[in-house]
Amino acid sequence: MTTSTTAASTAPAAAPSTTREAKKGSLATLRGLAPFLAPYKRQFAMAGVALVVAAGSTLAIPAAFKQMIDLGFGGAGAKSIQHVDLVFLALFGLATLLALATAARFYTVSWLGERVTADIRRAVYQHVVTQSPEFFETTQTGEVLSRITTDTTLIQAVVGTSISMALRNVLLFIGGLIMLFVTSIKLSSIIIGLLVLTVLPIVMFGRRVRKLSRDSQDRIADASAMAGEILNAMPTVQAFTHEKLEASRFGASVESAFGTAMRRIRARAFLTMLAIVLVFGTIVFVLWLGAHAVLAGTMTGGDLGQFILYASIVAGAIGALSEVMGEAQRAAGATERLLELISVKSKIESPAQPLPLPPRADSGAALSLQDVGFSYPSRPDTAALQHLTLDIKPGETVAVVGPSGAGKTTLFQLFLRFYDPQSGSIKLDGVDITRLDLHTLRGAIGIVPQDTVIFSADAMENIRYGRADASDEEVIAAAKLAAAHEFIERLPQGYQSFLGERGVRLSGGQRQRIAIARALLKNPPLLLLDEATSALDAESERLVQTALEAAMVGRTTVIIAHRLATVQRADRIIVMEDGRVVETGTHKSLVELGGIYANLAALQFHHVQAGH
Repeated sequence: MTTSTTAASTAPAAAPSTTREAKKGSLATLRGLAPFLAPYKRQFAMAGVALVVAAGSTLAIPAAFKQMIDLGFGGAGAKSIQHVDLVFLALFGLATLLALATAARFYTVSWLGERVTADIRRAVYQHVVTQSPEFFETTQTGEVLSRITTDTTLIQAVVGTSISMALRNVLLFIGGLIMLFVTSIKLSSIIIGLLVLTVLPIVMFGRRVRKLSRDSQDRIADASAMAGEILNAMPTVQAFTHEKLEASRFGASVESAFGTAMRRIRARAFLTMLAIVLVFGTIVFVLWLGAHAVLAGTMTGGDLGQFILYASIVAGAIGALSEVMGEAQRAAGATERLLELISVKSKIESPAQPLPLPPRADSGAALSLQDVGFSYPSRPDTAALQHLTLDIKPGETVAVVGPSGAGKTTLFQLFLRFYDPQSGSIKLDGVDITRLDLHTLRGAIGIVPQDTVIFSADAMENIRYGRADASDEEVIAAAKLAAAHEFIERLPQGYQSFLGERGVRLSGGQRQRIAIARALLKNPPLLLLDEATSALDAESERLVQTALEAAMVGRTTVIIAHRLATVQRADRIIVMEDGRVVETGTHKSLVELGGIYANLAALQFHHVQAGH
């Protein structure tokens, strides 16, 4: 379902981006990198100086050869030898200057490439982690990772190499062109006229290469997204023996990416061949005319030699620019994809002028919902909550029960403001949560989710995730409260034991106790427990239940539970069905009422008694 949703959500976006691409052109798209390049003006200036010096040195070499041919080889004796010696000394000096300038240019632009790429990666990641869950409903994480890695690598090649190469070859092209006219106006005019005719088909074909470059990046992102999704679900894949099926699906996706890449490579190869044949064919024709001019005595051998070298420099510059243009076209597609990602605005944002929470006593937080109605963005026609009104007093423990799909977990997502309700309001200590800074709101809430997330770190850092500045002693104290200390101590390195990706080295109950320790370490005024003891065995459940009861003192607690044994001691039990509150009361009063809760209780407790 996730895959189809992603495809559906991304497909409409593809059409306008293609239209924009056709309108803007690659260079216009690359302007989007300007904010990332702007902070490094000094480094760009240094690279520019090195570029000018290197280009100047290169352009001076043909002039030195002219002097060597006309003055050195045109005469005889000591004077001629002296000229040759001076020319070769000058050539060595130019080569040394060229080497130093090229090294300086390489270092500076490589630094810029690495620096700008790091900035882009950080900016994209910082932007993505602030998106609301709605963004991740419609975007595959594999695709985001592809953009952060593959696309930024292409941009690094452009910033760290291609821009420098382009500027260098533009300078060589302009300088070489000027020197061609200085050497021979007639031959230069002919060569320019013919080059204009050859450039037109190159530009026309270059557009096709750019479109194929964008398609190639999209196919690579698709393959990466698929791989990320499957690798995160390997136990399920293997349980259903779908290894071969998934391998063939990924193989098909890789082959599709390969096919698109080969079309791009063939197009670029043909473009390169076309450019070389047309450009060098033009130059050979003009040099043939020059050779006849030397034979006719209207041009010196030195002039022709100089003209040949400058023509080679101009031709080389054009060839290099066409190559750079190919890289720029690929980077333009990558830039566009990254800018699309950065331009996504989260619907859930902190207000421009957030309100503070009022001073709070030690009795916990007050929470109230007034006529709340909510539908998930991916299912707008299905109401998850309808006209829900609820008041939870400071220090009160409220249990929320009901069948699956009743809206219990949705409540928690609204409390944390992962989504905003379409109607009604939610207030924390009398302040509408949309008027609070997101960090202030979420900092006041601790949650133990049903599906515990364990990070690829040791036990100490996993618990410390609840409060980053907590000391080791505070972490251990929280672990003891959550009945996690004993099993952590039994791990090979104790609290320094690596727990594996997504906590694969722990049992379900152990992961749950890590999550409870994390919430207790945070010490929030509002505690949300989503099936907090569901994965625990009877002994661990008893230990954790005792710890949770101690933790509930002095704070407001909302508990979601299917196992009614865990909520019997709640101050109030709220029964939900189809997004509405249908019953409310204590365990005893709800059993006596004989409604939904009484039926759930009868089923569960009868099952427990039957088991005994």
